[in-house]
Amino acid sequence: MTFFMTNKRSPVRLWAILGMIGLGGCAVGPDYVKPSTVLPASFRIPPGWKVATPQDPTIPAQWWQMFQDPTLDQLEVQVAQANQTLAQQEAAWRQSQALVQSTQAGLFPTLNAAAGESRTRASAGAIGLAQGLIYNNDQAALQANWVPDLWGSVRRSIEANQATSLADANQIAATLLTLQSQLAVDYFQLRADDAQRALLRETVKSYQQSLDLTVERKSSGVAADTDVLLAENLLESAKAQLIDVEVQRSQMEHAIAVLIGKAPSDFELPESPLGSGYPQLPVSLPSALLERRPDIAVAERQAAAASAQIGVAQAAFYPTITLTGSYGYQNKAYSNLFSVPNHDWSLSPQILQPLFDAGLREANLNQARAGFDQAVANYREVVLVAFQNVEDNLSAEEILTREIGVQQKAVHAAARTVDLTDQQYRAGTVGYLNVITAETALLTGQVTEVSLRGRAFIAAVQLITALGGGWQVQQPPADGVH
Repeated sequence: MTFFMTNKRSPVRLWAILGMIGLGGCAVGPDYVKPSTVLPASFRIPPGWKVATPQDPTIPAQWWQMFQDPTLDQLEVQVAQANQTLAQQEAAWRQSQALVQSTQAGLFPTLNAAAGESRTRASAGAIGLAQGLIYNNDQAALQANWVPDLWGSVRRSIEANQATSLADANQIAATLLTLQSQLAVDYFQLRADDAQRALLRETVKSYQQSLDLTVERKSSGVAADTDVLLAENLLESAKAQLIDVEVQRSQMEHAIAVLIGKAPSDFELPESPLGSGYPQLPVSLPSALLERRPDIAVAERQAAAASAQIGVAQAAFYPTITLTGSYGYQNKAYSNLFSVPNHDWSLSPQILQPLFDAGLREANLNQARAGFDQAVANYREVVLVAFQNVEDNLSAEEILTREIGVQQKAVHAAARTVDLTDQQYRAGTVGYLNVITAETALLTGQVTEVSLRGRAFIAAVQLITALGGGWQVQQPPADGVH
């Protein structure tokens, strides 16, 4: 200590030495290692599908264009531009970026400029030469304060905040993918409703014609009153179904309006038929899925942040060095304040070693370790759910494709039955109840086929989402904080 007090360059040397110590200090706590997880060798690939190879094209960023629907294309673009949930998360990401910058400031000293003036009257009974005197004290100085990051507490905090910021960025991508997927699901459900509306409108026309024919036959004495009542019941039931589908469609339309940031009363989608085909993608391996899903990336970065917090908690057990210093001028008048004889400086290094805190630091460390274990378990759960999502929608697409084929054959058979039964009724060989039964079976089959086609489109959307959509992995920053 004597050396620093007798050498004129001692403040500079002390700051330089401690600066090198602070910048070169160790970072206590575990270095993060990506958690392991259960990884199956492959998905259960349905017949007719194939496993993706490196030569296969990846899912495009605008994956919805694979459905070749211009209206859907326009709506999907609006989700990214106007959805308010996405706007909230984008603001949260900017907050996390600012937190990284504020934490990085902790690696450096603070420097302030200070100036002041005081006027003092000393007591007549004071000890010293200033008894009873009134005097001024003017000063101007630069003041610095620094806590060297000897044990890596600040660096681990930076590491944690950077991981959190990247998790927030990936969360934006995960939310956007979810919103885009939900929009596509609602859109194809709406188009399935459109197909049902068109089917039911044609059915209502057909049933109205049947009712008119039955009324004529009754007038001719060929049909009974019960035939007319049956025809009326069939017609009104079809009208009720049509109204119910219109309710469902309006709800889907309102849901789409909210997703694109519009009031439902200001949004309307013209009716359009449901498409006939949907894309079938090569299925990636489970290992590739870990790099394809933004929600998995979010969970992994959250685990990295939790790991860094262990180092922050461990650093609290080690001593802290605080350096405070000033360099400036002091005199009784401003007129010659900055002359060489009036300059002064001070340097105050302090070391603080915590000794007793009733178990606070140990509790904080245990909390950090438990938080990391929780984040790892969450990461593994997200991975397992991702595998389940892929398997569910692979099965759904394959099963629905087979079911649609069978249902189309059933509809074709029901249509032939209606034709034959109608001919037999007109010939007077069967009663009108047979016609009602056949027509009811045909309508039920047709509605089921439309519903299955809509579900197949939705399953295709959900499979693309389960495979990560068009998201590309974002790598952690090379921060060099270790």
